[in-house]
Order: sequence, then structure tokens, then C-alpha cells
Amino acid sequence: MESKKFMRKEYVQKYEKWLSGMLLLALILLVLSLLQFSTPNLVGNDGYYHIKIAELMRIESLKPDFPWLPLTILNPGEFSDHHFLFHVLMIPFTLGDLVQGAKWASIIFASFAFMCVWWLLRNQRVPYAGLWTLGLLAISEAFLYRMSMPRTQSLSLALLVLGLNFMLQKKYGYLLPLSFLFVWLYDAFPLMVVIAGIYVISLWLVEKELHLQPLVFVLLGVTFGLLINPYFPDNIIFGARHVIPKVLGEADVRVGNEWYPYETDQLLENSPLGLLVFLAGVVALGLRNQRMDTRTAVTLFISIFFGLMLFQSRRFIEYYPPFALIFCAMACSPLISNPWRSYIERIQGDRREKDVGEVSSGWKIADWLPGFLLLVILSSGIFYTGRAARENLSDTRPAGLYSGASQWLVENTPRGTRVFQTDWDDFPRLLFHNSWNTYLIGLDPTFMQIKDPDLFEQWVAITRGEADFPAQDIFYDFAAQYILTDLKHKDFINRAGEDAEIVEVYRDKEAIVYQVQLLAD
Repeated sequence: MESKKFMRKEYVQKYEKWLSGMLLLALILLVLSLLQFSTPNLVGNDGYYHIKIAELMRIESLKPDFPWLPLTILNPGEFSDHHFLFHVLMIPFTLGDLVQGAKWASIIFASFAFMCVWWLLRNQRVPYAGLWTLGLLAISEAFLYRMSMPRTQSLSLALLVLGLNFMLQKKYGYLLPLSFLFVWLYDAFPLMVVIAGIYVISLWLVEKELHLQPLVFVLLGVTFGLLINPYFPDNIIFGARHVIPKVLGEADVRVGNEWYPYETDQLLENSPLGLLVFLAGVVALGLRNQRMDTRTAVTLFISIFFGLMLFQSRRFIEYYPPFALIFCAMACSPLISNPWRSYIERIQGDRREKDVGEVSSGWKIADWLPGFLLLVILSSGIFYTGRAARENLSDTRPAGLYSGASQWLVENTPRGTRVFQTDWDDFPRLLFHNSWNTYLIGLDPTFMQIKDPDLFEQWVAITRGEADFPAQDIFYDFAAQYILTDLKHKDFINRAGEDAEIVEVYRDKEAIVYQVQLLAD
């Protein structure tokens, strides 16, 4: 009887990885779903653009025409989809309601990223890998907010974690296809090069071994991804135009808030545990009675890198907290025993020394105490962070914003008619509701500034109400006969009201549509 009981325990141990993984995935899906569906709208603006492009790719082709921003570097002759693979992965979520599809895509992609963290910790034999992974739900409200967006950051995090996993397991060959896919997914692929470089340096510092293979495979993957690309060579030109001015601090126009740093009090408010886990990892290094190993050094340096980047740009909140948590788990690993492994080893020792009927002495409460304390801390952290994230998500703007004005334009203008809009970040929603018309500017204001600096400055002046009679400038310089503005641009609205050649043709509680009707000379 006891022999059969022991065999059942060995069977459970064998499949414990998969059972715990499925349970962990279910918990993550549940929590992320509760967060995502706390609002009927999408988180942020860009998700409306991504799901719309994915739908067009399903209906038309994987390389649909892009006529909507002709006055920017995303004009039809130069367009490059720098989220190409992400849009391909979004296609299955466009078969029903687009908003609901984008929400489910956010949940599934973020869950995949979280499970990649679990896989990394499991492969490194970190005790309580599942509980550490659940810490991602508690570590930062801002991180959860970013993971709830229908954008590429969750999959970007997943690929970086997978890359680190392959490096630590010395499976360097996998880095080539992984880096290749990263280039097609998102233009944050240089981060994989950075992590490979950190790994090579850490390995040299800790083990006195110089292995350049990880860096070589990553660079090869990136090179092939750039050259073997649906948009080559426009992808390379676009990437340089898009990223370099921001990295070098040369962008002299106000872009999205994500490119600017947090105030210190903001960071302390939305990510306190993200800062604390890094400090806890540093303390754990001091308590260890052994030399720092390569995996801990790598994750320490990666955390420092992303921490420094976070102080430059808040968009790195999607990378710093998870890597700080991974570092803490690695640093604390030697201080915490694996309860299941200790249990099995104790049973096996008892079997060699005692009768089979006395193997029940394998259980010891002390083995499970650290896990219990970690669970208590995580439960309270998840509750606090989750509640803050839900409150933040509830402030998202309605999915139907500008739908009325967009519908009017569809019904009353010829296809391809250019619309002069007064805000660059309205473009994702305008395209979502209306791919019938074309627009001036969108996704990033620098896209228009780089293409035509003078025209961009003219657009800024007009939208600020600095042009006395803007009708003729809008008609001749921008080739636009219709204008769409929200109700917040008071100065522009006042100027439009004073210009006899600008006629209001539609108004609701969200927007106004004007038509430019030039008077005869």
C-alpha cells in the first residue's frame, strides 16, 4: 500500500510542472481579464489603430495599402509597418467585434509574457517559481496598465525573457530565429542586442570566459530580420527616422507621454514594489554565503539598465519591474529551499534507511514557511496593485469617441477626401471609425515634422489659433476641404468662427466638423 502511495507521489512530481503551469496560467488569465474588462473601452489610443490594421490585413492582404497619412514619413511611397508581425498575430482577433477582440489579444499576449517569466524561473530551478511569477501582478500598477494595452510591449517582454532563458541555458542557436522574429514584431529589437551584450560581459566577469556566440547569433538574427523583410529597405530608413531622434534627445516637439520620465513621486506611487524588490535582491546578495553566479549578475545588470532607462522614459515601466523581480528571485534562490525537492529527497533517504511504512516523515512545515510568507505578501500586493490598476483603467476614453463625426464624413465626402485634424493623437480612433478618408498626422507628430518641417510648424500654428484666417492655408497648403476638431481647441474654434470661408457642418458633444468653402474672388 505504502509502495503504491509513494509511486503516486513520484507520478505527481513528474507532472507537477505542467499541473502548476496550468493552474498559474488560469490565475493569470483570471486576474488580467478582471482588469481588462473593468472598462468597456481599450486601454490607450494606439490599440484602435493596431486592431484596425489587423482587420485590413485580413480583408485585403498582409501588405494593405496605407493612404491615410500622405504628408508624413508613413506616406504610401515610404510606408513601413514596424509592427508587422504583431498585426499578423492580431488577425484572429478581428473575426468578431474589434474592441472585444483587441481586449482578448491584450489578455492572451500579456499572459504569454508572464508564463515566459515562469518558464525562465523554472528552468533556473528557482524555488516557488509560480509565486514569483504571480508577483508580476503585484509589482507595479503602471506595469499592469501597460500590459493591458493592445500593443506590442507584452510580446516584446516575452521575447526578451525567452532570449535570456536561452542564454542562461546556453542554447545560443535559438537566439537567431528569436531575434529575427523580434525585428518583424517591433522596433524595440535593439534591446535584445543589449541583453546579449550584458550576458557576454557578465559571463566574462563571473566565470572568466569570453563567449561571443550569444551576441553573434542575436546580431545575425537582427541583420536577417532587417534585410529579409516585407518592407525592405523602407523599414531601415523608417527605423532610423523614428528612433534615433528620440534616443539622442533630438526630437524638439512634444510626443506621447510615454517618451518622458516619471516624476519621482509618480514612480513611488505607481511602482513601489518594483523598487523594493530590487532593493530586496541587493540585500539578498549580501546575505548569501557564496559568490554571485552568472544568472544573478546578468539579471542585476539588466535591472540596472532598465532602471536607468525608466528614469529617462516612462515607457520602460514595461521592462524594469519584471526584470527587477527576476533578479530578486535569482538573488534569493540560494536562501530558500525548494520544498518539493526537499520532500522527495527526504522520502528517498528514508526509503534507503527505513521500512517503507515509515516514509511519512518526509513532510516538514519549515520547508513551506517561506512560500507561505511569500503568498501572504503577494496576496496583499495583488489586491492593492490590482485595485489601483482597475481605477486607472476606468478612466479610459470611450471607444465610440469621434464615431459620430467619422460617420458623417463617411456619408458626406468622397472616398480619400483629406481631413485636417487638430490633434495628432486622434488618428488611431479616427482610422478605427473611418478608413474612408485620409488625414494629416498621426501615431507620432515627428512623422510629419521629419517629412516637412515647415508644413508641420504651419499645422501647429493653425491648431493653436495663431492664424487669423486659416481657410485658404488649409485648402491650398494641406489640400484639405474638411476639418475635424475636438471641443477643447477653443482658440482654433474661435478662429474658425471668424473665418467666413469655414462653415460648420456637424457638431456633437465630442467634435465639430467644418467644411472649407472658399468665396469667389
